Formats: sequence, C-alpha cells, structure tokens
Amino acid sequence: MQLTPEIILEWQHIPLGIILLLLLFQLYFLLFVYARLARHKVSSFQEATDKPAVSVIICAHNEQENLKTFLPSILNQNYPNFEVIVVNDFSTDESKWVLKDFAEQYPHLKIVDIKEHIKLKHSKKFALTMGIKAAQYDYLLMTDADCQPHNEHWISEMAGGFTNEHKELVLGYSPYFKLPGFLNKLIRFETTHTAMSYLSYALKKDAYMAVGRNLAYRKALFFRGKGFNAHMHIKSGDDDLFVNSNATKKNVQISIHPNAFVLSAPKDSWKSYYKQKARHAGASVLYKSRHKRMLGIQLISALLFYLALIITACVFPSTWKFILGAYFLRLIIQFIVFRPIYQKLQVSDLWLWLPILDLYYYFYICFNGLFNRTKKQQSWK
Repeated sequence: MQLTPEIILEWQHIPLGIILLLLLFQLYFLLFVYARLARHKVSSFQEATDKPAVSVIICAHNEQENLKTFLPSILNQNYPNFEVIVVNDFSTDESKWVLKDFAEQYPHLKIVDIKEHIKLKHSKKFALTMGIKAAQYDYLLMTDADCQPHNEHWISEMAGGFTNEHKELVLGYSPYFKLPGFLNKLIRFETTHTAMSYLSYALKKDAYMAVGRNLAYRKALFFRGKGFNAHMHIKSGDDDLFVNSNATKKNVQISIHPNAFVLSAPKDSWKSYYKQKARHAGASVLYKSRHKRMLGIQLISALLFYLALIITACVFPSTWKFILGAYFLRLIIQFIVFRPIYQKLQVSDLWLWLPILDLYYYFYICFNGLFNRTKKQQSWK
C-alpha cells in the first residue's frame, strides 16, 4: 500500500491523540494534586500549649560513626519531656561502647540491645518493634541513625501535630544534605518528588506513605493495627506500608515547617542508590489497590508522554509544533506549581534543573522499579 500524504496526515492523528491524552493525565496531577501542596500555608506547631511526652526511636546496625555525629543533635532537643531509645541491632562495630558513653551523659537515653540468634534472622521491623515495646510514652517519633534534625525544635514541631485529638499520624519531611555532583541533585530531586506526592495526597485526605526518617505516630495506633504483621515478610515498609495500612481521612497531619525537617546523609554511589530504590520498589507492590493505580498512572503516563513525544518527532517530524507545544505546556505548568513547593521544601536550587532531572527521574525510576518490584530483599533495612 502506497503511503500518500493524505494517509500520513490521517495516521499522525493517532500519536497526537495519545500525546494529548497523556498530557491531560499529567495536568490532572499537577493542577489537582500537587497544587494542593503549592497552595498549602505552612504553619508552625512549635508553640502548641499541649506538649505530650515523646519517645524518639532509632534503630542502628553498625552505625558507630553516625551515632557519634548525629545522636547529640537528638539528645539535645529543646523539649520538656522526652526519651531517646536506640535499638542496637546486633552491631559488630563499636556502637555498644559509643552508646554506653552517651548513656552516662544523658539519663534520658535508653538502649535496647538485640543479639543475633542463628534461628532468627530479622529485619529492621523487628528492631523497631522492640523499640516501640520499650517506649514508656504513647507518642512515638521515628528517625534513623544517619539523620540530623534541622535544629533543636524538631520534636516540638512534630509532636505539635498531635494537638488535634483525632490525629494519630504526623508525616514529616526528610531532605538529603546538599553535596556536589549530578547524583546528589537526582537523589534530592527524587526525594522532593516523593515528598511532594505523599504530602499532597495527605492534604487530599488520602495519605498513602511517609518516610521513616521523620515520622510520628501513637503507640496505641501501632498495636491496634497489629504493628508490621501484615508485611513482616519483606524487609522494607516499616514506614510507607505502615502508613498505607493505618492512615484514614481524619487521623493524618503533616508537619513541614523548616524546624520540623530532618536531614539525612545521601547515597554516594550509583550502585548504592540503585539498591536503595530497588528496596523501595519491593514495598510498593503491597500498597492498597487504589494507591497502586494512582501512582502507576502518574508514573507511567509521564514516562509514556516523553516516549510518545520522541517517537512522534522521529516518525512524523512535521508535527514538531504540536510536540513542542505539548512539552512546553507541561513544563511551564510544572515550573509554576513546583516553584512554591520547592521553596517550602527548601530545594529551590533544583528548580532550574527541572527539565533535565524530570526526564532522567522518570526513566530511571520506572526501569529500576520494573526490574526490582518482585526481587527478594537482602539488606537489613
């Protein structure tokens, strides 16, 4: 069959229609989901009159240097009544002695030691459960050994989120330290994008995840929901799967004032970053069905949008005006919606990198998830 100009003109409507459909999906997420966080007025909970007693829980496995560096910033928080529980999970380094020295200086530090048993190979979830059982207070605040609160008011900001008696989960934000290099930009962009998504959906009263580096919840909620029993068979998910299982329309609060931030040390190699993302991909398969659908549509529509633009430009170069128009329409709206969000989350330096990082992010995350969603996890976390 001979391809006449009329037939080519007719066929090119198909990819253009696909691009338009994918663009509409993307505009929905930008204008009706992420825009909620863009419009959100950040408030401080630091001055809340009700300051409940808080148990801060940290699980550590061979973290002696991180404990030396970051634990003092948690022990020296400006808060009237709190304890810090460090679960030393079969560390083979000098963590035991580092913690012993800290315990002599800080009476509100409690150490829980877990020793390895040849018949019991456990994950971080087991260690975290031991820490929760050892906590004397109902309000629990989670972070990691390689994390540093933005300042001494971190507990005040996170605990203040429980002021409303109906709130049982407080979702915080944990950015990574800013370092030189493209990998660091990609890691911080991905972390920002993840936070932008789970915070926006929390504001939409449909919270689906959080990060364990900065997450608070009530002990009563933990035991009422039977802890991590539903997903104890996978190593990750102590944060996102817990929230996915226990969040309701009424019991979630977000705390994203800068004083509530917890900074964390990023991965310093592509290999370690790949493994981290692979581990996270494995947990997402256990999300509620509606959450898997919405996240899948957002991720896949963005990836297919880029692929459709590239393929259509190669096959039907005469459509370049439409292709550029669709690309720049999405990009401009991204710039408009993301700018106030990046300011709130204090990553404004990434804003101008958006065209490059956004493209790289979707291809990297999609293909990482494709190869690792069903892969068995081996690492402690």
